[in-house]
Amino acid sequence: MKISEVAKSMNLPISTIRYYEQIGIITDEYVLRDHNNYRIYASDIIRYLNVVKNCLAVGFSIQDIKSMISRNGMSKEEHVSLIESKIAEIEAAQQKLDESKQNLYDLLASDMTCEKGFGKY
Repeated sequence: MKISEVAKSMNLPISTIRYYEQIGIITDEYVLRDHNNYRIYASDIIRYLNVVKNCLAVGFSIQDIKSMISRNGMSKEEHVSLIESKIAEIEAAQQKLDESKQNLYDLLASDMTCEKGFGKY
């Protein structure tokens, strides 16, 4: 696949794909060069970039991802620990959102009026 095809199918700018290559997110195993020195990407780059996008979407940093894909970057136990830590962060955020939502419901239930200013009954 050409870089434009990868970019289109992943809904990513070409510059992002080049950046991922430059910093080592996209490794040499996914990129070949043709006789004109154009990039040709392996077909499994799409699956790989989907994993990268999903990791970014759940809050992993680029550095976390680089460490996870590095051959010597992390052990399996470290991968598991990092993922479990991210799950705990998400659960804490969900708890905080649930509490905020409940506070808003409590505010509605208090039948507070605002004619005299916010918080004045």
